[in-house]
Amino acid sequence: MSRLVKKSPALCTDLPLETSDILGKIHLLGQLLRSCFGPSGRLKHVHNNIGGQVVTTSTSSLLLPSISSSRPFLNLILASIHNHVRRFSDCGLFAAIVCVTLIERAEQFGLRRKVTTVVNKHLLGLCTNYLQQEACGCKVNLDFCSSHNLITLARSVLCSKPACMLTGREALHISKLAVQSFLLTVPSNSNDIVTLGMTLIVTIDGLPVNDSAVFPGLLLDVPDGYEGLDTRNPPSNPLCMVLFSTSLAGDLSELGDGTIEVQSIADTDSDILNQLLEIGRQVVKDGVKLFVCQRVIHPVLQQNLRSHGVIVIERVGLNLMQPLTQLTGSQPVATLHTTIPPKAYGKVGNIISRQFGSKTMLQVHPAGESVICTTVLCHRNATMLNELKVAYHKTEHVLRLTLKEPFALLGGGCTETHLAAYIRHQCDTTGSASMLDCSQTEYCLGVEAFCSSLESVATSLQHDSETSLIDLISAHHWTLPVDTLQEDTEACLNNCGCGLMKSSQTHKWSHLNTKYPVFSPVSPSRGDNVKPSVLDSFTAKLNALQVAVETANVALDVRYIIQDTN
Repeated sequence: MSRLVKKSPALCTDLPLETSDILGKIHLLGQLLRSCFGPSGRLKHVHNNIGGQVVTTSTSSLLLPSISSSRPFLNLILASIHNHVRRFSDCGLFAAIVCVTLIERAEQFGLRRKVTTVVNKHLLGLCTNYLQQEACGCKVNLDFCSSHNLITLARSVLCSKPACMLTGREALHISKLAVQSFLLTVPSNSNDIVTLGMTLIVTIDGLPVNDSAVFPGLLLDVPDGYEGLDTRNPPSNPLCMVLFSTSLAGDLSELGDGTIEVQSIADTDSDILNQLLEIGRQVVKDGVKLFVCQRVIHPVLQQNLRSHGVIVIERVGLNLMQPLTQLTGSQPVATLHTTIPPKAYGKVGNIISRQFGSKTMLQVHPAGESVICTTVLCHRNATMLNELKVAYHKTEHVLRLTLKEPFALLGGGCTETHLAAYIRHQCDTTGSASMLDCSQTEYCLGVEAFCSSLESVATSLQHDSETSLIDLISAHHWTLPVDTLQEDTEACLNNCGCGLMKSSQTHKWSHLNTKYPVFSPVSPSRGDNVKPSVLDSFTAKLNALQVAVETANVALDVRYIIQDTN
């Protein structure tokens, strides 16, 4: 009884945003996230102080889970943003920067919490309605008859992950592979219900990035004793194959837990081996040329099958079972104690050997059209390769989002500055203060807090003391190199952040985060030869903006934090 410790009372924090410690941690979180943003973002080397894996990244899907805080208030923000990343794969840092800046601006401007949340919700509606309009000046239609914008979108996602350490040529090569694998997973002939395929990724470190490639079908590890097929004379008919999901090692693992009673004179090992050999006789009789098992295959059965010219592949793992089923049309056999039904057999077009450095793999071709493909990713070392694999997954997901909404947004900070100018103009010409039950002064401050939060995303792209400008015609984002004289401004500005507009003498610029005249941004003319060089995912960014504003509003509404300290 002397060792019992009295339970400590819960810790209650009243008005957390008036606590200097929490405000300081929010500011620090904002600085950390802004420093990771964009193609020139700084990498973070994250390690938990009680041990664990070291993470070197600037990607939100890896960075956000590795950031832990003792403050539930910060964990609320991080969990909300990370949930968006899990669903949409992109724009996590954008959402986090906007969310944190909205909270900071509300405190800096001394706005009432209720007014801030109401104004934020109203302005979010204006942004959403504008972005969904056909005449939106920062939206690009994606034409699936041309791969140019798809490659641009893929390249923009990859280049925003500097830990991949890709050169311009390498980034373009991987972007083309991502678009190729995406198109291979979309069926060309389908009914009302479209079922997308999948891309499997095989990573090989130590090889140049440009050795990466996409292959239709599946790549499997070469089994022992593989002698190969004659690739010069591919089979005229599809090869028959069978797929087992149960263990064929003879260990009775499929029977599960429990007690097995056998006669003392029974030889279980011989009986099971005979059963395995019976399976081998059946598949050889049925003309099977490819024998695949999720788990281990008994060596005697393997030898027996190979002696009859059957290719045997074992230990393919659970992750490959679904793509193998989808690729070949086979049905996994889950027991060795019944005759294999004819409908369980699948078809394979051909099997050929592929060499990647010192690694050899088998490419299993589909018998007909298939929406399964394999991407081989190569990089110079394992750390960069792991980051590239994550970025490639995200890129593929972003491309898939375009099937539902075939649009993209201008990148390079141009969407954010264009939206900020549009919101300022809309709120300057329409009186909404009385409708939102606040004063005109509070409303104007709320609008300024919202617009400056959007513009802070554009300024976060600069990490080397460059200056961010906005043109007063189309409201695009421009970057001015450091130490540029005022008379040399026009000569140093070539293209805007998205690459759609070129500098001209008719342009007038203003520094971001400074007051500039309210104007209605015009949509730039887009000729056939003028195409943006940086694009963002429309679906991901639209949802990220909604998550950022809603999370900031929830954070501003928090009155008490009750934390159990036991």
